[in-house]
Amino acid sequence: MQPEVMKLLAIAIVMGMGAFAPALAIGWIGSKASEAISRNPEAASKIQTAMILAVAFTEAIAIYALVTALILKFV
Repeated sequence: MQPEVMKLLAIAIVMGMGAFAPALAIGWIGSKASEAISRNPEAASKIQTAMILAVAFTEAIAIYALVTALILKFV
């Protein structure tokens, strides 16, 4: 294969996994937080704070994948 084709394939793999895995993780985090709040409504504020922090860190993984794909594309 030509180098340009391999480069585009690498970008597709990085963005595919870099978008798919965090999306699943964010869905799982939201699901578990909802379960926890339904079990213990008094702790909703603490659970929500932890959930938002976890979602932010998970979203950072997708941003790292985007940056990696852009570096592969333009370098």
